[in-house]
Amino acid sequence: MSVRGQRKHRPNFLLFASLIALILLGAILISSASVVLSNQVSGDPNFYFKEHLYALGAGFVLMFAGYKIDYSFWKKIAPILILAAVILLVLVFVPGIGYEHGGARRWIAWPFFFSPTEPFKLALIIYLAAWFAKRGSNVKKFFYSTLPFLVIIAITGALILFQPDMGTFMITAAIAGVMYFVAGANMSHVVAMVGAAIAGIIFLIKTAPYRMERFMIFLDPGADQGGAGYQINQALLAIGTGGLFGLGFGQSRQKFNYLPEASSDSIFAVAAEELGFLGASLVLLLFLVVAAVGYKVAKKAPDAFSRLLAVGITTWISLQAIVNIFAMLSLIPLTGVPLPFISTGSSSTLVLMLASGILLNISKHTEGETRESALRRRGNWWSYLTGPRNN
Repeated sequence: MSVRGQRKHRPNFLLFASLIALILLGAILISSASVVLSNQVSGDPNFYFKEHLYALGAGFVLMFAGYKIDYSFWKKIAPILILAAVILLVLVFVPGIGYEHGGARRWIAWPFFFSPTEPFKLALIIYLAAWFAKRGSNVKKFFYSTLPFLVIIAITGALILFQPDMGTFMITAAIAGVMYFVAGANMSHVVAMVGAAIAGIIFLIKTAPYRMERFMIFLDPGADQGGAGYQINQALLAIGTGGLFGLGFGQSRQKFNYLPEASSDSIFAVAAEELGFLGASLVLLLFLVVAAVGYKVAKKAPDAFSRLLAVGITTWISLQAIVNIFAMLSLIPLTGVPLPFISTGSSSTLVLMLASGILLNISKHTEGETRESALRRRGNWWSYLTGPRNN
């Protein structure tokens, strides 16, 4: 038996349970938050819920595939994945293929409707994990690693900013930055990049009137409650109305055409309104568990590629959750970023579930205690559920 074969065990149970809980909770919340819009669009109050169930069916297939396929496979096809993802980003600007809505071109409508930025996130994470792993200790060298890394982010980021989609650009750039740091980057380069990123964000806000408007509303949400500040004020009203226990499942008032994007970007506000502080806290707790266990998996991963891949996927899920929830709480400006596993959107659901399967596969290869030693050390059943179990 190979060394790697001896390390292989069952996936982390706590990670699996938390991911499944988020997926199921998302389906439950969508069944309530989407009823008004579904009825308006099709006359069927369950229209978007049914669509989400179809996506979940395909998503579980992808999740299982990601779990069963050895993580090393993704390293082999990383260049193909990033090339395909970049081509998809370009296709959104091609007439007849790309779809424009609200002044933004963020979707491909042929041969089927989807958002190419979602598969791009996963492709970029896989590619950077392989790229940094190949460079090893040379990642500290500016011309060999840092400069090419910046070129990659600049080119792909420009395609996203031209859509325009600043929220997605910031998230992908932040994920890439975290992976670069974990790969062993030169700290002086990291500090310089953070400074440049802050300056770039300020420039992008100042050069786009709608971004500046969002930023000013963030500073003073009550300044234009009927205009630019409408969504955040309705979200805060929904969250505040929920109180400790909520109004009850299905009893949201804000989803009745008061709160924009009730089943997508603003679904956390609906969750807080219906399930209260306790229900909203459960959502936060599940994301915190996924983040904590995901980074633990990364720490114990058997090689550089799997470690960086686990870091990238975990950062993606946790960072996007933070951005969405903080925006609903008016702690950061609105960005239009969906809440992972919970907001509607087939593209996001499918790709996130595939990424989750990959993370679970990596957890099978982590180094840790045997089941028996964990039981002896802790003396309780929790070790059996969460600890590695050697085959």
